[in-house]
Amino acid sequence: MSADTLHRFLFPVANVRGELVHLDESWRTVLERHDYPETVRHLLGQMLVASTLLTATIKISGSIIMQVQGDGPITLMVVECRPKHTDEGTEWGSSYELRGMALWSGEVPAGDLAASFGTGRLVITIDPGAGMERYQGIVELTGTTLAEAIDDYLERSEQLPTRMWLAADGQQAAGLLLQRLPGSEIDAEHWNRLTTLSATITDRELLELEGREVLHRLFHEEDLQLFPEEPVRFHCSCSRERVAEMLRGMGLDEILDIVQTEGAVDVNCEFCNMHYRFDAVDAQQLFVEQPQPEVGKTRH
Repeated sequence: MSADTLHRFLFPVANVRGELVHLDESWRTVLERHDYPETVRHLLGQMLVASTLLTATIKISGSIIMQVQGDGPITLMVVECRPKHTDEGTEWGSSYELRGMALWSGEVPAGDLAASFGTGRLVITIDPGAGMERYQGIVELTGTTLAEAIDDYLERSEQLPTRMWLAADGQQAAGLLLQRLPGSEIDAEHWNRLTTLSATITDRELLELEGREVLHRLFHEEDLQLFPEEPVRFHCSCSRERVAEMLRGMGLDEILDIVQTEGAVDVNCEFCNMHYRFDAVDAQQLFVEQPQPEVGKTRH
C-alpha cells in the first residue's frame, strides 16, 4: 500500500466488505499543528483512521464528523473526513480529506477510554451535503478502546455488525474494518472466521506492513475481491471568508465591542492553527452591504 491510502475489498460469498487505511504524511501534518501528549496522539490518530473507514462505507458528498466529549483529562476530540468524488456516479474512485484536533489539560494517563476521557459520550454526525438534513447519533462512551466504542455504536444505531482494528504512533496511523454488507444476510460461520483471522493482526503489523501484505497474511485462503486504492490527505476547510461569515453572524455591535476592547478580532483555527485577524477597518467592512442574518429555529 502506498502512503496515505485506503483500500476497499470484498468477500462476495460472505456478504462482508472490508477496508484497510494507512496514514503517513496526512497524520504527521495533523501532529505538526499541535504538541500533543503521547496518549492524545495515539487516540487522535486512531480516530482519524476510524473516520476515514466509516466515510468510505457511506456514499455522501458531505462529511462525517466524529467527536468524543468527556470530563477527564481529554475534554474534546474531533475529527472530520470528507470524500472528494473523482468519478461521479461510480461507487469507487474517491479521495478523502482529513482534519482533527483535541483539547486536554494536565497529564493524560495511558490506559482505557475512561482513564483518558473520564465519563464521556461518542457523537457521530453525518452531513450528506447538498443541503440535506444532518443525521447525528449520540451514545455513551463504552468499551476499553476506541475501536470497541465505535463497533458498539454501529451495532446499536445502524444494526450493522462491524469490527475495527486501529493503531497509531507518532509517525503513522492505520486501521482495518470488516462490516456486513447493508441489506444482506450474514453467514455466522464466515463472519466468525473472518473476524477471528483479522483479530490476529498486531498494531506493529498494521503500521509497518504494506497493505497487500496485510491482506495476504490474513486472508490468503479467502475469496477476496480487491479494489483500486484511494488517496487520503490532510485538508482544513477553514478560510478567511468562512471566519468572516461566522463573525457576521455575531452582529456588528458585538464585533465592534471586541475591537474596542482588544484592538482587533483574533480567531485561531483549532484544526490547522491558522490565525485570522480583523482590525477595526476589517470589522466595518464585514457589514458593508451585508444583510443581517435571519435567526432560524434550532432543533435539538
